[in-house]
Amino acid sequence: MEILNVSSRSIEKTVKTIKKGGVVIFPTDTVYGLLADAMNKKSVEKIFKIKKRKKEKWLPLFIEDLKSAKKVAEINKKQERFLKSVWPGKTTVVLKRKKGIKLYGVDKETIALRIPDYPLLDRILRVINKPLAQTSANISGKKPLDDVKKIINQFREIKPDLIVSAGKLKSGKPSKVIDITGSKPKTLRR
Repeated sequence: MEILNVSSRSIEKTVKTIKKGGVVIFPTDTVYGLLADAMNKKSVEKIFKIKKRKKEKWLPLFIEDLKSAKKVAEINKKQERFLKSVWPGKTTVVLKRKKGIKLYGVDKETIALRIPDYPLLDRILRVINKPLAQTSANISGKKPLDDVKKIINQFREIKPDLIVSAGKLKSGKPSKVIDITGSKPKTLRR
């Protein structure tokens, strides 16, 4: 496991690691997250192993923009207006999933998406040009972490391939989750 501070080199290394099927712990606009290529089955399975997360607990995805969201989710005009009001930002939105797209770690019927508001992550999403499976960097059931030293201590058994450090993050709180598959938006996590 390699640990790098945020820099243009760490961005390049993150992209290479994800493209090779690795798992990266990376800072976000909320908490540190475990990231992997959502179209790579082995990478997504590694996130579940590292986090000790049950496979039935689906992973949300980071996407680059609304156009990327429309490739993987069914989005009507009303939903599009809602998405434009919360993205980019700290809100994950559950939508109906489009059929026929190979994505791993997600439900067969729905999909949880988020466009982060974090320039470094935006660059990675632009270069990779694929959805990234993501979840907070902590063992399942434990509190999300905003400090790399604590993260390193927690992941002693199965390690991610790379950790990119931005020091202690300001937010320290996971994203809000809203389900808009029904007639009214339903908040699943505040």
